[in-house]
Amino acid sequence: MPLVFRHRILLVLIALGTVPTAIAVLGWALTVRANSPSVQTRQALDNVSRSGRVLLETLDTTRLTPPERRALSAHASELNAALSRIQRAEASRRFYVAGLTVIILALGALVVYSSARLGGHLSRQLSRPIEELIQWAGMIGRSEPLPARELGRGAPEFDALRLALRRMADEIRRGQARELEAERLRAFREVARRVAHEMKNPLTPIRLAVAQLARRPEPAQREALEVLAAEADRLERLAREFTELGRLPEGPPAAVDLGEVLTELARHSVPPGITCRLEIPTPAPQVLGHYDSLRRALSNLIHNAVEAMGNRGLLEIWVQGVPRGAVTVGIRDHGPGIPAELREKVFEPYVTTKPDGTGLGLALVKQILEAHGGRIRVSETPGGGATFELRLPA
Repeated sequence: MPLVFRHRILLVLIALGTVPTAIAVLGWALTVRANSPSVQTRQALDNVSRSGRVLLETLDTTRLTPPERRALSAHASELNAALSRIQRAEASRRFYVAGLTVIILALGALVVYSSARLGGHLSRQLSRPIEELIQWAGMIGRSEPLPARELGRGAPEFDALRLALRRMADEIRRGQARELEAERLRAFREVARRVAHEMKNPLTPIRLAVAQLARRPEPAQREALEVLAAEADRLERLAREFTELGRLPEGPPAAVDLGEVLTELARHSVPPGITCRLEIPTPAPQVLGHYDSLRRALSNLIHNAVEAMGNRGLLEIWVQGVPRGAVTVGIRDHGPGIPAELREKVFEPYVTTKPDGTGLGLALVKQILEAHGGRIRVSETPGGGATFELRLPA
């Protein structure tokens, strides 16, 4: 069974600490052995000592003159002193070598122990973050949420890797959400197109029948005919919105003057009871897109704002260029506003705050903006109301 990554790192780090220590101890031992006196040297000293004693024992000192006896005695004393010093030095050297050997071995053992402890610490510092990042990669592959942010372990570079993985996971999650939303909208557009087609077929004969009955209405039928006509109008409007929702902008894009579009809509779509405040720079920013689609989206937003304010109050509309080649369009009303729990859902089909609304108007606005590479968001107007901000590439 192969060793795990942590154990492999541990063995490598221990080897890096112990192998040089073992080589140093071995070299020291060989040096001590090379510098220690050989057996032949010690044997020669023993032979000198023995021959000296034999010489002193065999000499007849009675026949020697006093100077000769004094010289012989001095030589014997010096020889004995030299031999004693050599023996003491040899004994001291043996004790010194033994003590130094113990110290060297203790230091070597300390180095090996320190290498093992340091290697274990470093292996944990390296292996744990790597194993954690491998686990994170598996969680990202399985679309599982990453653990909550915690104190990083290991070198600062691992924190950078964790941050990069979190960003990648967020990007993947947002991409998946965008893809799911796009797929859902594609399916909804196809269904809307078919439903609109099926609704238009019976609407024409229903209208003809209602018109025929309305020529000579009986008193008991008059209210029923009015209901049929109103519901037929409602179904026709719903079918028209379904048709628009299921159809993407067609034809080549062209330059659209947003200031001109908003000025024209403010002039014809805002009733007299509402004060419309326009803030449009000169020259007004232009976007590349489809005039009819953009006009329809802006018209829906202005119409919603007018209805929310009950045909009275202040309506603010502005256009502003922003850095990186984008244009922002704002439409702010001072009506009752949108509940906080619905602000993130108002752009989904069938979500509406109006009793007679179809819930398709804002979904159509979002579809048009996304088809032009833009986006829309809604926020609360200070003091009450809703503010819609559109951002389009200039």
